[in-house]
Amino acid sequence: MSSFGFGLITAAVLAIATVGFTMQFAVTNVLNLAYGSIMINSAFVAYYVNQHGVTAWVALLGGVATGAIASWLLNRFIYTPFQRRNLAPITVVIVSLGVDLVGTFGLQAIVGGGYVSFNQSQGHEYHILGMLLSGLQLVIFGICAVVLVGIHWLLKYTRLGKAMRATSANRNLARNSGVKTQFIISTTWIISGALCGLAGTVFAMNAGVFEATSAQLYIVLLLAAMFLGGPGEPYGAMFGAVTIGLATEVSAAYINPEYKDVVAFLVLIAMLTFRPFGIFGSEKTN
Repeated sequence: MSSFGFGLITAAVLAIATVGFTMQFAVTNVLNLAYGSIMINSAFVAYYVNQHGVTAWVALLGGVATGAIASWLLNRFIYTPFQRRNLAPITVVIVSLGVDLVGTFGLQAIVGGGYVSFNQSQGHEYHILGMLLSGLQLVIFGICAVVLVGIHWLLKYTRLGKAMRATSANRNLARNSGVKTQFIISTTWIISGALCGLAGTVFAMNAGVFEATSAQLYIVLLLAAMFLGGPGEPYGAMFGAVTIGLATEVSAAYINPEYKDVVAFLVLIAMLTFRPFGIFGSEKTN
């Protein structure tokens, strides 16, 4: 049951990241492969704030703000200029990959290659349904639940959420119907970036120790979770995150843990081969 518990906490962190990632893709039509780089940069900002005597939970807000600001700047000064040139979508994907490499290894050049950790206690340990979970992990579960409920409320019951869904479905029709699509897109980058920063910080806190390249392969988990649930489907992203989180951690009990991410890669290949629009998606989504 310990591997199942690890799978649940991995799923919780992955759910926060994947919901932001798939919202970003659905509304902006940008497959932002630099997402993992923003995650780890946000985690390091929170770490340095924490090192100056601020509690990790307050420092987490620094990570959230970093993700939101970095994502907005990335869209404003890099992705939007390329999109305005009406270049092929693959061009922006390649650009995002370049941004990811610059962001990750640029960070490594600044902070070095050593591992660091937050000044944060794991808290008491609790036995729940045969699983051993720390107080920190239970708090992360709580954060995940609040975030997912908040996203559901945003998309279903607010004007902003309805405008985001309209922009995602048909940007031109939404614009002609009076939706300020550019404002919606910019706002989406801020919201999804905040989720990215939050996910990166709780990922680092849960890992215990981390370094500049710790999230380098996280994009594989994000893509696998997104395509499993359905590209552009926030609720599908939640399902995909739980499935991938459990699959990778449970499989680690039977194979070398260093290769657990291969499971996510195999799921990604399988979904792209047999159902590229995902379990909750439709052929229109693709």
